[in-house]
Amino acid sequence: MNCQTYSLFVLSVIMIYFGSFGNSFNLVQLQNDIDRLKADFNSSHSDVAEGGPIFTNKLEKWTERNEKRIILSQIVPLYLEMLNKTDKSKAHVRHLLEELYTLNSSLSNDSEKTKTLMDLTKLQMNDLKIQRKAVNEMFSVFQKLVEPPASFKRKRSQFQRKCRC
Repeated sequence: MNCQTYSLFVLSVIMIYFGSFGNSFNLVQLQNDIDRLKADFNSSHSDVAEGGPIFTNKLEKWTERNEKRIILSQIVPLYLEMLNKTDKSKAHVRHLLEELYTLNSSLSNDSEKTKTLMDLTKLQMNDLKIQRKAVNEMFSVFQKLVEPPASFKRKRSQFQRKCRC
């Protein structure tokens, strides 16, 4: 398996990312478990660096926390799949699996967002019925695109009230 060090590094990043927000993870324990996992996978092998990272470069392209959660909702199941195929008799593997299952359940809504995106890519835009529906919804889509975020509206109206005083 190529890029194991990078994928294990991303696992560290994911755990630390969620740990910093949830404060429910023992980061020292997670790092120790991941270090043991690196040894199990012999991730210091020379072929690991070939081709670059497999997950971290994808995370760098997304800046907002909610955007990253959508990507992470796809990465965490890959780690679960990988670890479920390893020796679960080892305590560090069981602990990492437990933490990943916890993370995966917190990402379930974000996974639904990914499914929505996938459904959009599958739309047959050359189908006349789909085109008719799309045209009927076009104005609503434009409205969503041009309306300012709710937080911006609220700040602006609060500012106006302050100025009138």
